[in-house]
Amino acid sequence: MKGQKISDRYQIIKSIGEGGMANVYLAYDTILDRNVAVKVLRGDLATDEKFVRRFQREALSASSLSNPNIVEVYDVGEDNGEYYIVMEYVEGKHLKSLLKKRGKLTTAEVIDIVLQITNGLSVAHDSYIIHRDIKPQNILILENGLIKITDFGIAVAMNSTQLTQTNSVMGSVHYIPPEQASGKGATLQSDIYSIGILMYELLTGKLPFRGDNAVEIALKHLKEPIPSIREELPDLPQSVENIILKATAKNPKNRYSDAREMHEDLQTCLDESRANELKISFKYPENDYDDTKILEAVKEADISSAKPKKKESGEEVIARKINKNESNSQNKILIILGSIFVGLVVIVTTIFVLIPYVTSSKSTAIPDVTGMSVTEAIKTLQDAGFTVADDQVEEDSDHIDEGDITRTSPRAGTERKGGFEVTLYVSVGDTKITIEDYTQKNYIEIQAKLETLGLQVLIERQEIPTEDIANYQEGMIIKQSVNPGEKLSKGDRITLYIPKLDQKYPDFLNEEYTVEDAQDFADEMGINLIVQEVETSEYPPGTIFYQSREAGKIVVPGVDLRIKVAKEAIADEEMPEEDEGNLD
Repeated sequence: MKGQKISDRYQIIKSIGEGGMANVYLAYDTILDRNVAVKVLRGDLATDEKFVRRFQREALSASSLSNPNIVEVYDVGEDNGEYYIVMEYVEGKHLKSLLKKRGKLTTAEVIDIVLQITNGLSVAHDSYIIHRDIKPQNILILENGLIKITDFGIAVAMNSTQLTQTNSVMGSVHYIPPEQASGKGATLQSDIYSIGILMYELLTGKLPFRGDNAVEIALKHLKEPIPSIREELPDLPQSVENIILKATAKNPKNRYSDAREMHEDLQTCLDESRANELKISFKYPENDYDDTKILEAVKEADISSAKPKKKESGEEVIARKINKNESNSQNKILIILGSIFVGLVVIVTTIFVLIPYVTSSKSTAIPDVTGMSVTEAIKTLQDAGFTVADDQVEEDSDHIDEGDITRTSPRAGTERKGGFEVTLYVSVGDTKITIEDYTQKNYIEIQAKLETLGLQVLIERQEIPTEDIANYQEGMIIKQSVNPGEKLSKGDRITLYIPKLDQKYPDFLNEEYTVEDAQDFADEMGINLIVQEVETSEYPPGTIFYQSREAGKIVVPGVDLRIKVAKEAIADEEMPEEDEGNLD
């Protein structure tokens, strides 16, 4: 379907996933100028009325949900017998791939992930919509940590009679709640159970129930208590284990009533107030699945009324039920495998015979896509017969707008055979800093300015010939390591050189100096400033009228500098005489 346009709007770019019901494609929305994900019902199912209705129910269920943690549905339609859903395109990985890479996650990470999952499902549960297939493969995580729940493919509205009466064991068997394993309909609490199993897997890196086949795993969900996670992770808070135990309770009455209740419990599970929490105990019995109830839940279409059957145990019923489902699928699988075999023969013939014949002598020049948007560039290159690498390379550019293409690899005009993969380089704009001429300026001001822009600034004092000292001021930049006009990136280093002079005391009795100026000077020179306020009418308040160190003398770090500052005199009160000599 590559290159095909659905409903004269959605241009297929590439396949990004295949499922049991539908295939998912990355597409370009030619009207709204954005990439989208398009889920298209598989061709062999489009003629099956049952699957079409189920596919349409998915669209109706998902389109009513709006939440940052749920993949948004934009459009639903049908084009020439092809049923499709247009969804938000999410560039992220599912949790299963993250687990394969990391092994297991930290407690804080898991709590954050499950908080987002329950936040999204709270909206669904408020509308009485059940996902019914919560598992790592259906949870996407973006680079910024945002979680997106996808594939409401077997979501079900609780008021849908047809769905609530089904006995099909749906969803992955590793996350299936006991009520579904026994043939009962799903409830909101079925999603809660699956979340609990997912939470256990994220923390430990392994599933709580494993077996050689689906029947064995389903029976463990039905009969066996979940293994103690604190035996696996002794440092895990009891409050966290309690959430998993409550979520995975066999009896739905012991679980959270919905995702919102579980979300509220998760918000406080790491608080200090719950540090000494006791292990949870259940109000209702857990072993609520006897053989009689299981038998009543399963309807067998091929039971002969003339031949009475021997009463079976619950395990035998579940085994027969799952095996029957697998058996019913075998005929379809054989047909599909036969079709695949024929298709492979055609593909192999095409690859080894036709393609070499067509492409062996023909190469095409890579088109120049400089200045185009990423979407336009991809379309141009694909129209020319090339494939485009999934990942783009970002680089600075002072002449290409941010987000547009700066170049390709191989470069434009290079001839390559059809199908060759081309890498796009995308502009992040001109982020470099142009260096000016900073000589003759105060280094403190320039240092602050450059560090604000993200540069590393070093200050070095440089010896000055004695005969030239009069030409320089303390703190004045006399040289810089980067020439004016050159550009630096954030994190680059520049050195500013200032003269190394013997610092002298200024004349603080000059009216231009304030106490604050004197304090700044003392801080910079490493001396101790002592300020004495004196009531006098001879000087305006705030005026420095005495300094203990003579102006022009060399500053020695560590000494005291005393100054007297005029303070407004109190009327009709004699001013005491000050012995200035005592301050020397």
